[in-house]
Amino acid sequence: MTKRYDLIVVGGGASGMIAAGRAGERGLSVLLLEKNKQLGCKLLISGNGRCNILNAIKDEHMLLEKYGSSKQFLYSLFAQFGEKDAFDFFNSHGLPLVVEAYNRVFPKSQSAADVVQFLTDYMRKGNVEVRTGCVVSSVQIKDDSIESILCGEEALIATDYIFATGGTSHPETGSTGDGYKWLEQLGHTVISPTPSLVPMAIKERWAKELSGISLEDMNITFFVDGEKEFKLNGRLLFTHFGISGPLIINSAPKVSKLLLTGIVTAQINMFPKTDSGELERQIISIFDVNKNKALKNIVSELVPAGMSKGVLLLLSEHMDMETKVHSVTKDNRKKIVNLFKALPITITGLMGLDRAIIADGGLPLTEVDMKTMRSNKVNNLFVTGDLLHINRPSGGFSLQLCWSTGYVAGSSVGKRDYPILL
Repeated sequence: MTKRYDLIVVGGGASGMIAAGRAGERGLSVLLLEKNKQLGCKLLISGNGRCNILNAIKDEHMLLEKYGSSKQFLYSLFAQFGEKDAFDFFNSHGLPLVVEAYNRVFPKSQSAADVVQFLTDYMRKGNVEVRTGCVVSSVQIKDDSIESILCGEEALIATDYIFATGGTSHPETGSTGDGYKWLEQLGHTVISPTPSLVPMAIKERWAKELSGISLEDMNITFFVDGEKEFKLNGRLLFTHFGISGPLIINSAPKVSKLLLTGIVTAQINMFPKTDSGELERQIISIFDVNKNKALKNIVSELVPAGMSKGVLLLLSEHMDMETKVHSVTKDNRKKIVNLFKALPITITGLMGLDRAIIADGGLPLTEVDMKTMRSNKVNNLFVTGDLLHINRPSGGFSLQLCWSTGYVAGSSVGKRDYPILL
């Protein structure tokens, strides 16, 4: 006889695991299905393996502002399980957290694997049955409700279902848009996903030579056809294809629009807290103690750690780097200052879904009851996490949505105090 569960959760990522654990904690019989051989694949790579688990903005209105036009739909959700609730949940259940720069919150252990283990333990305490390597092949519906789902040839049956399959960013982790396909088959609208928070590709070889090097405190100014558009301050990471880091990723939506209007360039100021005059005096001091060396041999003393290889390549395009320091002209010295204050790059485009931190698109919030995460079209379906169309910046805001939508869904399934759809 086929076993009937109270709940089947499809997707073993952040929102799926917390939803399953919460439902199990309430005494429901829960089955979680994950198509990968292990749980939490995307969690494991989040925050460069450290997992930026949430953002500690205490003011709820300021927090909701980070979600743009979606904020009007999120008040009731965050009232049930918001930032403080998530912070307390992890801390009180045995995963200590620390708050770092820009209110970013990480596990104290600095390990994303510990977050996955924490959620795995949470599910185990709720007696959640977990099946990995289970690929859902189809969803069967009858009378506006899901009747069963097929895992291979096996029909799995539950009273309620949660889709928590994730979006389309980082498809190598299993986020290949399966949930979008099923939602459309069930009568939902799905907004086509596009990479929204992504690194940028650039033209200049000097910058690509700095792959893996970051500037912790700098500013970058973007231009279109030579006209200044906007400036940002913070951390920038150089990659083999271009530039990345929170500063860059969060400006991608704006740059995407600029790319449609003209040639987008940028200038990186390596010394934003030092004016040009003071920077020149610092360079002169370094020149004075290295006057008999070739200019190429002292670049590492002039620039932030790790930057010398790329900067040397850039400077060589403008002057002879074999020149002895004592022979560097005043004009070339000023040219060095100007370049250090405005390293030039050309943005050739944004990277794709395979490198996106977040992709937008998915289920419009008008098609789900945000108080319960229940579908407005399918009686026994709940939808969580990245399947929902919600724009947000990087910095813990995406995982906050996973915790909030997952926990609320796990708290809502099994209740029958909501109307049956007609």
